[in-house]
Amino acid sequence: MATRKTKGDKPVLAICYDFDKTLSPDDMQAQGYIQKVYDGDIASFWAECDKLALEDGMDSNLAYMYKMKQEAEGRVIFSRNMLEDYGSKVALFPGVETWFDRINSFGKSIGVNVEHYIISSGLKEIIEGCSINGKFKKVFASSFMYDANGVACWPAQAINYTTKTQYLFRINKGALDESENSTVNRYIPDEQRTIPFNRMLFIGDGSTDIPCFRVMNNLGGHSIAVYDDKNPNGKNRVRDICASGKRASLIFKTDYSENSPIEHAVKSILTKAVSEAEILELIQKTREEFGIAPD
Repeated sequence: MATRKTKGDKPVLAICYDFDKTLSPDDMQAQGYIQKVYDGDIASFWAECDKLALEDGMDSNLAYMYKMKQEAEGRVIFSRNMLEDYGSKVALFPGVETWFDRINSFGKSIGVNVEHYIISSGLKEIIEGCSINGKFKKVFASSFMYDANGVACWPAQAINYTTKTQYLFRINKGALDESENSTVNRYIPDEQRTIPFNRMLFIGDGSTDIPCFRVMNNLGGHSIAVYDDKNPNGKNRVRDICASGKRASLIFKTDYSENSPIEHAVKSILTKAVSEAEILELIQKTREEFGIAPD
């Protein structure tokens, strides 16, 4: 099998996360930025974004990016540094701060190297300002381009609920450079892909994550829907996601603390990846020993 192994010839497992309401309890823009630049309440801000998208036929993510920049005029300098500063104020669910080191350590103890990725419709710049940014192999999120003074002048990426799935395939094929499309669009046999889907896990919280849940489940990967038990509708929302169609297969609270249910589940998935890798290696050795041609 030609899938990537890391130092020590260990299998690699990728865990992909949505961000807002998956790792953080609220939309990142609503944790300081909207309150700073907007005269109305948070619900009104999002309602105006939706209205803008509807009236002008805009992608909803482009609409909120435009609205953020528009409301900043005359109030703040809409720069990368400013967005990263708001990122430093973003709250996280219990256990998230130490989650990545704990999962990495467990993976190494059983012979797996774990890579963590963000796939989010939120802003990359805000995520890059938060305390856990250095824990990710790659952050795929909406973002701006900047002029010579570091001021945002145009959208660079706008990731919505369907385009999120592109990044699962980028991870699967090792095409992490967003400006390079030939690899992600090229046919690559499953056994030659960088990280096979059965060694990938997607964790998300809502309807915008359904396409990713379906891709993971349809292609042999793993999926977890999470909910905030402080949100009275959170549990019902993810239950509905799991109840119909091939969507998320597991549901847990957004508690990432040590020995939490979601931690036990992820450890089980990592252990399964090791067992599958060992079985595959035995199959290959058997075929080589008896001169049986590869499948």
